[in-house]
Amino acid sequence: MAAKPRVHEIANELGVDSKVALEKLKEMGEYVKGPSSSIEPPVARRLKAALEAAGAATNAAAAPAAPAAPAKPAAAKPAPQRPTPAA
Repeated sequence: MAAKPRVHEIANELGVDSKVALEKLKEMGEYVKGPSSSIEPPVARRLKAALEAAGAATNAAAAPAAPAAPAKPAAAKPAPQRPTPAA
């Protein structure tokens, strides 16, 4: 029998915060108390798939965004004009 993984372990594997994993489990209809709760292996597989899909969707949404324009150098300020001496 496979060991039951904990929510925080799956979150660490995928590089997401435990709160994100808990929220995703809630969306999936799974009741979990906290990050140290263990979940059944089939639920863990579904969670991984859902988080990976959400991560891919987030990365895909961020990719088409226009790249930041390169910073333009500040225009040189003209030297202050000195009054011309009256003759």
